Amino acid sequence: MRENKDKISSIDLHGIRHKQALELVHMTLKDFASAGNFSLTIITGNSSVLQDRIFNECLKSTNYTYFIPSWNMGQIVVEFVKL
Repeated sequence: MRENKDKISSIDLHGIRHKQALELVHMTLKDFASAGNFSLTIITGNSSVLQDRIFNECLKSTNYTYFIPSWNMGQIVVEFVKL
């Protein structure tokens, strides 16, 4: 996991098998949510299959806001703000 100067963290799933990638996403989201507000960029590359699995298995039933930015179709941006 990396963090840039604006405190936006990212995880890069290139070269990781889907099962391990999903486990990493689950763990990272759980850790970040327990700490409070966050913005996380999940780098998936061109795998629409992996993106669909992340949406369905990690994000769909949560309170996170998430989207694929139009400027980079190979990533998912996940944000969470506790009110």
